[in-house]
Amino acid sequence: MTDAPTQRPSRAGLYAPFIIVLIALAAWTGWWFYLTRQIDAGLEAQSAALRQQGWDVRYADKRIVGWPFRANVKLTHVTIAAPSGHAISAPELNAEANAYQPTKWVVVAPEGLILTRAGKGKVAINGDAIRMSASGIDQRWPNLALELVNPIFTVHPDGEPFPIARAARIEFYSRPHLAGSTAPSDAIDVMFRLVDGQGRRDGPVEGFAQDGQLTTQLEATVGRADLLKVGDAAGVFSQWTQGGGTFRNLRGDLQAGDSRATLSSDVLRADADGRLVGQVALQSQKPLPALSGLLESRQGAVNRVGAAGAAAAAGAADAAGREDVALTLVFRDGRTWLGPFPLAPAPKLF
Repeated sequence: MTDAPTQRPSRAGLYAPFIIVLIALAAWTGWWFYLTRQIDAGLEAQSAALRQQGWDVRYADKRIVGWPFRANVKLTHVTIAAPSGHAISAPELNAEANAYQPTKWVVVAPEGLILTRAGKGKVAINGDAIRMSASGIDQRWPNLALELVNPIFTVHPDGEPFPIARAARIEFYSRPHLAGSTAPSDAIDVMFRLVDGQGRRDGPVEGFAQDGQLTTQLEATVGRADLLKVGDAAGVFSQWTQGGGTFRNLRGDLQAGDSRATLSSDVLRADADGRLVGQVALQSQKPLPALSGLLESRQGAVNRVGAAGAAAAAGAADAAGREDVALTLVFRDGRTWLGPFPLAPAPKLF
């Protein structure tokens, strides 16, 4: 009697996982190429729209890499110039997002930036890191974060002086403001941090910090953020000012050498010339050295007579034995006032 042939076991079960992986990889690769094509088309469309509004948007080369899990847009010799004359250029910009989360991006300038100030010349910005992140870009107000680590500011020849020479960190954050409801308003919350900033030689920041370092943090709510546009030659704050834009609930603290202060303001705005209008209350500790530093600064914009009067007033308060001194800075008529003493031009937004 002949034995029946033995049936070999099926190997289909061994191949099935590999087939599933290959199918998933093919599907993911298709998604990656679709996503990168959408990113490329969106970048080109946005650039074209800005050019139609008078912007100058240029780059020498563009590549999108990062398969399989990232979308990395690499641009070289980039220039982005607004109609106002302000511009940013960089030898290289890298923008990266996870392919599974394309609404969150990180932009890095590995070789630094060149900042062009309208009518004031160029400033080179270099440091250990220059990066910006944006999340929720599909929302009306995305979350933005800008971080400069150990930045150094170098003014190009024929450029006007820049107030800061270097710092340990400079940070800026922006997020949607919810005005007591779940619906987004027309306002955004912003925060600015300067850590261990060093002023340029013989400049007002160096004098104010008494040849030391300036550290400050400011928080505020920006109203009518929908008007923050830079589509015309007047700049980002022009339409915002004309439309009634304000800084509200300003809070912050400042340390310059031995002088410290906390500051607050209910509302600040800008006048037709772009200079701040309003008042800021300061609770100061040892304000005399900082005011005296302003007096000794060679910066021509500082009113030495006014600074001397303000320093004398603060010195008299210290002499009276008060550790903390309450001061009020008033911005009006294009000037910064401390009591009856004009110190310097009011900060200019545009």
